Amino acid sequence: MFMAVVARPQFDENGIELFSGKIGIFPFVVKEPAKRNSKNRTAGTLETKPIISVTKDITRACLIEKVLPAIRSKWPASDSNIPIFIQQDNARPHIGVNDLEFVEAAQKDGFDIRLCFQPPNNPDLNVLDLGFFRAIQSLQYQRLLQMLMN
Repeated sequence: MFMAVVARPQFDENGIELFSGKIGIFPFVVKEPAKRNSKNRTAGTLETKPIISVTKDITRACLIEKVLPAIRSKWPASDSNIPIFIQQDNARPHIGVNDLEFVEAAQKDGFDIRLCFQPPNNPDLNVLDLGFFRAIQSLQYQRLLQMLMN
C-alpha cells in the first residue's frame, strides 16, 4: 500500500512552472533483519516487508514523518502562509481532522497545513476517480484494442 501526495501545479503570470504539484509516494513498509540465511542473503540483512494492516497510528506517523517534511521542502516559499489542505478519503485508518499530534506538527515552520475529508459520494471531488481510475481504464481499452488487432 502507498500514500500518494499530489497538489495542483502552480505557474507564474508568464506560464513558467513554479511548482510541479508532485510531492511524493510513500510506501507502507518496514525494514526487518532476515531471520535465516538463504542463497540470496545472510541472516541479519535488512529486508523490506509490507505493513499488512495500516492503522491510524501508522497513518499518523506517515503523515508527520514523511508527508509534512516533503510538503515543506517542495512547496513554494511564497505561498507558505496560505492554508494547505490534505484531503483524505473516508477510510477507517485515516486520522481525524483535529488529531492533536498532527495539528501540532502541521503548524511548525510557519506553514498552515490542515486535514479534511473528501465529501462522501461526490465524484466531482474524488481525485482517484477523476484521474487514477480513468488512466487505468484507458490502458485497459488500449490493451483490448491491441488484442483485437492481433
